[in-house]
Amino acid sequence: MSEKNIKELDDIKQQALLGLSSLGSVDQLENWRVRYLGRKGDLTNVLRGISNLPIDDRKIVGSKANKLRIYLEEEYQVNLSKIKSGNLDIQDAIDITLPGRKVKMGRLHPSTTMIREIIQAFNEMGFQTVEGDEIELEKYNFDMLNIPADHPARDQWDTIWIDSDQHDDLLLRTHTSPMQARVMEKNDPQVRVIVPGKCYRYEATDATHEWHFNQIEGLAVDTNITFADLKGTLYEFVKKIFGPSRKVRFRCDFFPFVEPGVDMSIDWNGRWIEIMGAGMVHPKVLEAVGYDTEKYTGFAFGMGPERISMLQNEITDIRHFYSNDLRFLSQF
Repeated sequence: MSEKNIKELDDIKQQALLGLSSLGSVDQLENWRVRYLGRKGDLTNVLRGISNLPIDDRKIVGSKANKLRIYLEEEYQVNLSKIKSGNLDIQDAIDITLPGRKVKMGRLHPSTTMIREIIQAFNEMGFQTVEGDEIELEKYNFDMLNIPADHPARDQWDTIWIDSDQHDDLLLRTHTSPMQARVMEKNDPQVRVIVPGKCYRYEATDATHEWHFNQIEGLAVDTNITFADLKGTLYEFVKKIFGPSRKVRFRCDFFPFVEPGVDMSIDWNGRWIEIMGAGMVHPKVLEAVGYDTEKYTGFAFGMGPERISMLQNEITDIRHFYSNDLRFLSQF
């Protein structure tokens, strides 16, 4: 089965690169992007079908598909820059009176780099990458995650609500966890997904908190999943990101959508630093999407990529990531 899927990916790559070579306008390039990378694009359709493959094939095809997606996205950006620069007048593009100097090259934002590194670590363990909308319904952001209207857990977030003539329950999502419910609603187990995305909370900012930030959610649901699977998966992740000798600690914690819940910390220069929350998916969350809680169990986790990057790069203030200060960004 994997050979067929790999051939399909090779054909997509060949066709995409062949089509890319003949494009001469931004509109044509956008049509190319939609065809291969859009929500209904050729590569996206392959990624959506990975969850139906046997687990061994899923790891192989998932890794190759995600690498192809990143490669095509980079090719898209390169060609977009070429097309746009080609539309400039040569006198505007080059000042021949200036002395020679190195061409300034763009680079990925440090948050993007960290997000891709985390995603790659979980893709290699068989997790499929999915994304969701930043504007969410109250139903998915709270109700289906065992956070009803009168639940005290809602007091943990000051939610940014959206005025709408059609809906009175629209908000900017406070976490990426709504995708847990949305993915399970549309898929029968087995489920293995990693969900990167931007979140929003109306709160004061300081060196470790921002009102908007990136978050990465993970979810696995299947028969016979235990807390040992959760610990093993997250420990493997830590080894990939921080090295094989990094020590890990799990402590009890509370999150409404998991039971039991834990926080995971790593040993960092002699101190325990928390890097994520996790736990076994609460039975009420499984029941809300129609899963048989006598048959299926699962685990979930969530982390902030900026906070992990702060550890790796000894950054003391999370606000640097959003300040657009080239003195900071050019160091990566």
